[in-house]
Amino acid sequence: MSSMAGSEHPRLGDIRHIHLVTDRPLDAAGDFYRSWGLEQVPADERAEGRPQAVMFRGAGPQHHLVHFRTGAHAGLDHIAFEARTREEVVALHRRFGSSGVELLGDPAPLDEPGGGWGFQWRDPEGRVLEVSTEVQAADPRPRGRPVPTRVTHVVLNTVDIDLMCEYYTEALGLRVSDWSEHHMVFLRTGHDHHAIAFNSDEHASVNHIAYEVPSLDAFLTSVGRMKRAGVDPMWGIGRHGPGNNSFAYYGDPVGFVPEFTSEVLQIDESTWVPRVWQRIPSQSDLWGTGGPPPPAVRERMRGSPDPNAVAPAWKGSGTYAEGMHQTAPS
Repeated sequence: MSSMAGSEHPRLGDIRHIHLVTDRPLDAAGDFYRSWGLEQVPADERAEGRPQAVMFRGAGPQHHLVHFRTGAHAGLDHIAFEARTREEVVALHRRFGSSGVELLGDPAPLDEPGGGWGFQWRDPEGRVLEVSTEVQAADPRPRGRPVPTRVTHVVLNTVDIDLMCEYYTEALGLRVSDWSEHHMVFLRTGHDHHAIAFNSDEHASVNHIAYEVPSLDAFLTSVGRMKRAGVDPMWGIGRHGPGNNSFAYYGDPVGFVPEFTSEVLQIDESTWVPRVWQRIPSQSDLWGTGGPPPPAVRERMRGSPDPNAVAPAWKGSGTYAEGMHQTAPS
């Protein structure tokens, strides 16, 4: 897996899947995400004839990309990352423990769709994260089609962007790619410009989830497929400055903002220097086709406050890797 470092210093790999909770009926999710290009994975959870959980996979090898279950709010259950081997999982567990990470258990078989072997932990705002290996393989789907292959990044709202940047770099080993003023920070696990990004807000929540398609042509075809299904973007089409990726943002029927994206910038670790982008239309949309984000999409991206969020508290460690912490722009 290209996003992992060598076994001596293992790092989190790409995002495997995102598990979300919603307080809205799941029936409409099937129609929307099938039009999105995903394939529904059978789920057994039902109550009074209505689904209590639905899952969808893409054209890539992951068992599923997104899992929705019913709950009392719309928000995050957990984000799962890849590891290559049990040895890497164990090494990450040991390293996180020595860095002051709140571990939720030892590496073990995972009781979730697709199975796998790994562990979970909690970040300073209460989010649950996971790393796993040996997850069940998905049935092959034709490659090269204009449908999503993976979740390439997740953007999260935070009340303390500096603390989140410090924790995710110093404790978890992600690297800063860029800043959008002092309002957003883009963090990478591998060569993709970002796997996780944080956006400053008044509460912790999910901002949006980006699904990558294989090419710019696939991106445009995907937007066209949604248009034929009667759904237009809330923002886009356009191309971002940070990450250089194409974008088209939508509102799904269960409370979240999915994004089509392609051509995510690939980072050369030996030469890359983080930059600070201005939050102006010419840098948030290089093409000038989407313009600034409309108020409706900004409000939708704020998400619902997570009732499980806690007051941020992390004293730092410095034991993960010397010099990992990145100074925020003033």
